[in-house]
Amino acid sequence: MSFSALGLAPRILDGVSAMGYTDPTPIQTQAIPLILGGRDVVGVAQTGTGKTAAFVLPMLQRTPTRKGVRALIVTPTRELALQISEVIRDASKRTGHRYAVVYGGVGIYPQIQKLRRGVDIVVACPGRLLDLHSRGAVDLSSVETLVLDEADRMLDMGFWPDVHRILNLLPERRQNLLFSATMSPGVLKVVESTLHNPARVEVSPPSTPVERIGQTLYPVCRTQKTDLLVELLKRSDHTRTLVFTRTKHRADRLSRQLERQGVASAAIHGGRSQAQRQRALDAFKAGRSPVLVATDVVARGIDVDEISHVVNYDMPNTAEDYVHRIGRTARAGASGSAISFLSAEEVEVLRDIEKTLGSTIACEDLEGFRYAARHMPDPERTVARAGASGAAGNRSGSGRRSGRRGGSGRAGRRS
Repeated sequence: MSFSALGLAPRILDGVSAMGYTDPTPIQTQAIPLILGGRDVVGVAQTGTGKTAAFVLPMLQRTPTRKGVRALIVTPTRELALQISEVIRDASKRTGHRYAVVYGGVGIYPQIQKLRRGVDIVVACPGRLLDLHSRGAVDLSSVETLVLDEADRMLDMGFWPDVHRILNLLPERRQNLLFSATMSPGVLKVVESTLHNPARVEVSPPSTPVERIGQTLYPVCRTQKTDLLVELLKRSDHTRTLVFTRTKHRADRLSRQLERQGVASAAIHGGRSQAQRQRALDAFKAGRSPVLVATDVVARGIDVDEISHVVNYDMPNTAEDYVHRIGRTARAGASGSAISFLSAEEVEVLRDIEKTLGSTIACEDLEGFRYAARHMPDPERTVARAGASGAAGNRSGSGRRSGRRGGSGRAGRRS
């Protein structure tokens, strides 16, 4: 099916063409006609499937211009807000829509000035939006379309009280769109009073990772994780590697350790300023820092194509977080590798992850690496030897052009 067959107007199709999209993705094929028809929609799809364009394109068609804020997109992180705004920027070049993106960590007055000049669409993080409203800088009384992006993450991050305050500022009669890689029963219970006869669009099971991702487990002593990571990076053919740690302190420390070992890297987490985070992300996209060390707080905001490897330096706290982490690779039709370091303290979460996956993750040892005493996940699990090629896993390839960005790392589709 083509984009034109979905009911999009010529001015929107011009933007689609200018963005380089050819064929709509499954989430776009299913969601766009429903949104154009005015339905409330709950959209659930894996990362890299084109969710952002799935709501931005029909939202632009339904949103009038020069009549105040008529569309509001609420998202949990600054990175996500910026990436959504990039899609709006590209898609609205033929429509005349004005938009503002507002988030904390930067000066508030430039955002106030832009809002007072008049915008049709606001992309916002919850806290900054409420701050702007309290200052009288934004009027939400005419919003006709509300998008809650990554609603489950907003719940996890404690933003839901702010989201409820925002909902109370909006007209009761409006279109509600919820999009996320997962949609837990807890989230739906929280928002069920907000939705009006919603259509559910689910492209794939919410907790199933992309099948193109090769997953490998490396049992290792906690104190040897950094040495093992350095060896893997030096032996493997990696384009961009995203490494996850549990805390901000560990992300900074690991990035410094990698630099001392001759591995160019940068760290990104919630404790860094927006300018620092953007510089790190830009260096990662450009290849100046082929290794990016991150925490889960900003994981959802990292939308970069051609990430060949994801490394769980620290195992995540939940199986859902594992799915979101490894979903940063194997995007836009490419393949990728997910490597997890497992110490004795992390065996319990591994059981939860494998229960969610419905399969066992294969164990490997790096050939020639001198392991200290370590804990194996279970006696029956086979440990294979991996040399240079085994450490690399599947390198990211390229897929056909569709309603997802390829190569540039821009946000034509997002997790």
